[in-house]
Amino acid sequence: MKRREVTLMAALAVMGCVLTGCGSSVQGTYADGSGSVLLDVRSGGEAKLTFMGDAAPCSYTVEGEKLNLSCKGDLGKVAFTIHDDGSLTGPPGSFVSALRKTKS
Repeated sequence: MKRREVTLMAALAVMGCVLTGCGSSVQGTYADGSGSVLLDVRSGGEAKLTFMGDAAPCSYTVEGEKLNLSCKGDLGKVAFTIHDDGSLTGPPGSFVSALRKTKS
């Protein structure tokens, strides 16, 4: 390969890594310390938020360091902050404490 082709391929790989989060994925199951809040984040923008046994189907998007849920029912929209350690926290003053990934 020519040097120019190698440089182009490397640049495309870096761009792909940036756009996809370099393999870091929010998909998986998260829970708070007590197990009363569960968040199951699936592929295709689907999620399920369970609070004290009541489950709500949700859709989600990831924008930067935010996981934005849009849930049916009373929950409505909830934005979680994605931390470097992979944990999620809800908005200040919310019913949700830190959620940690329990399954990938």
